[in-house]
Amino acid sequence: MTLMQRVLLFVSTVGNLAAATIAVVFDIYFLLIITLAYSAIGLYDVLLNRHTITTLYPVVAHIRFILESFHDEIHQYFIASNTEERPFSREQRNTVYRRAKRLNDAKAFGTERDLYEENYLSIEHSIYPTEVTERAKRHLIGSSQCTKPYSASRLNTSAMSFGSLSANAISALNQAAKLGGYYHNTGEGGISPYHQHGGDLVWQIGSGLFGCRTQDGEFDAEMFQASASQDAVKMVEIKLSQGAKPGHGGVLPKEKITEEIAAVRLIATDQDCVSPARHPLASSPEALMKYIAHLRELSGGKPVGFKLCLGKRSEFIQLVKAMLSTGVLPDFITVDGAEGGTGAAPVEFSNRLGYPIAEGIAFVNQVLMGAGLRSEISVIASGKTATGFDILSKLALGADVVNAARTMMLAMGCIQSQSCHTNLCPTGIATQDPVRSRALNPASKAVRIANFQAASCENFFHLIGAMGINDPAKLKPWMVKRRNGDGIISDCIEADELLSEGQLLSDDMPERWRKLWIDEVA
Repeated sequence: MTLMQRVLLFVSTVGNLAAATIAVVFDIYFLLIITLAYSAIGLYDVLLNRHTITTLYPVVAHIRFILESFHDEIHQYFIASNTEERPFSREQRNTVYRRAKRLNDAKAFGTERDLYEENYLSIEHSIYPTEVTERAKRHLIGSSQCTKPYSASRLNTSAMSFGSLSANAISALNQAAKLGGYYHNTGEGGISPYHQHGGDLVWQIGSGLFGCRTQDGEFDAEMFQASASQDAVKMVEIKLSQGAKPGHGGVLPKEKITEEIAAVRLIATDQDCVSPARHPLASSPEALMKYIAHLRELSGGKPVGFKLCLGKRSEFIQLVKAMLSTGVLPDFITVDGAEGGTGAAPVEFSNRLGYPIAEGIAFVNQVLMGAGLRSEISVIASGKTATGFDILSKLALGADVVNAARTMMLAMGCIQSQSCHTNLCPTGIATQDPVRSRALNPASKAVRIANFQAASCENFFHLIGAMGINDPAKLKPWMVKRRNGDGIISDCIEADELLSEGQLLSDDMPERWRKLWIDEVA
């Protein structure tokens, strides 16, 4: 025992004896209980505890642990400014909350943003503002090989699985999609009863093949056809990778796997549900195109596409070349950004893998344009969308439609506690705890989600109208401005850097693209 420990033990012992004596003499039993508890904790820390801090600083060290346990809450509510938090700032969260509740979301006294900071994005307005036409407020998804194209809203609900989210949360999202007239991506967990409240569905097929697999985990064409033929299923999405954890697969902790989830996914309840990192339907670019054609046929001609976070650019080039060589075209490609959300992922994957959404969309759009396929294939952007400007910037860089997940959760009542992986979500959204999830009312939350979606679209349309543009399809990459390190505002992508239709197939290929397209080096 160190000298410091001896001194602390002696002082605390004398103090406790004095306090105990006073408590007994004056019948202050509450003081006696505190004194005995203090002594017991102190003796345990000094004599039995193996933790270094508590051994050196008995009892007092526990105060540190208590304060540390709600550090995030203290920082979020009392310390952080309106614009500095991640992944969503207080300003962004408040905007979502107020629009979900149909409260006044106007900003008084001017912006809190530093308009001169490096990489700040902005747009140029016009002195001739206009209004977006009703026809341009939706986008038709479906190539010439698709017999049942789907008219999509410009903002939709991104992939969140039943299992990752509670039954009531999934029900609220689907009811909201019905109210707002937009689609709801099921996530890779399959189509549950809670997805079937009348909202349009995009059925996502992850590497686990949940909802269309045999007992051995192989693809089951009959099960797929039975689900894909449902009227609610409007499109089918093959998930190759996810922005928050590309190359990792999906993970549903066993703590969140109920008997009902296991029945929907055809999995066990006593172990984590781990989707393979590599999709069984995409053993090669040609195999993926073959399955896209097969799934489109089995679904009766509905749009079929795939989702990925851009990683090795040469591999996306290979996918596009496979489209050209096989003659099979996906109807859409969903591009997820590395800043996207997840219920659970290793920090190394979330922080260091994949291209952010802006670079991902721009590259995918350019390759499809250069290959002469852009008019056939729709591009969907997924990754951190809270405001109308977030929609605008993604569409300007090359997307046709935007998906949002976490902000739909915020509209539902999420407080960004970042406890999705613990099954202890304080709002009943990302949990399978029946007590917590029961507190979430699907009907009332559905209205709030639909309100947020409608307000976001409305503000997006007003924003491009202020630019003098009446159709989102007229947005171009150079219309979004970025302040560089020298303080100069420049185009995000210069007009002369863009590929023209079919340019990668011609002799007029820019030199900077030659290594990528011909040598596939990148």
